[in-house]
Amino acid sequence: MNDCSRFILKRSFFQRDTALVAKDLLGKILVKRSGTETSSGIIIETEAYYGIGDPASHAFRGMTPRSRLMFGEAGIAYVYLCYGMYWLLNTVTEEEGIPGAVLIRGLKPLEGIESMKKRRNVNDKKRLTCGPGKLTIAMDIKGTDNGRDMTVKESSLYIMGPGRSSELKIENTSRIGITDGKERMLRYIAIGL
Repeated sequence: MNDCSRFILKRSFFQRDTALVAKDLLGKILVKRSGTETSSGIIIETEAYYGIGDPASHAFRGMTPRSRLMFGEAGIAYVYLCYGMYWLLNTVTEEEGIPGAVLIRGLKPLEGIESMKKRRNVNDKKRLTCGPGKLTIAMDIKGTDNGRDMTVKESSLYIMGPGRSSELKIENTSRIGITDGKERMLRYIAIGL
């Protein structure tokens, strides 16, 4: 990608209600630079997580060493290890002091596809980034990206794009892969991308 810094989402984009951010991230482009290589993909699936009152959230019981970032500045990457196997990428939302994060669950690959295939050992483009653990492997997102500011052009991990098209159809479902809080309709999927 050429100089796209003017399209990097500003902190104010993330300083809003978590569910609104989760919906508005659909159709945006996630970018990861690793050395001289760039991987990117269109965000097609997200989930919103609040804090206290959301039993599926890491911040449900208040601030802990793990959930500390969720209480911090919006637009920061919250990357954690799930089941001791997969790194998952979230972006912090809400005003500072109010916990919230959006889990990036799925992408449509755009750039760096051959490298994604090697990292995932998968040839089917549709299977490269069709889950939160799969997309972090494909995009080379790791624990070292935890705490990265995704709103600055110097960052190697950011989200860019103009406003979401009003033409975009969104399916709203309950979150998956959780035990508590399943009934909340906080999963968003872009249809037709």
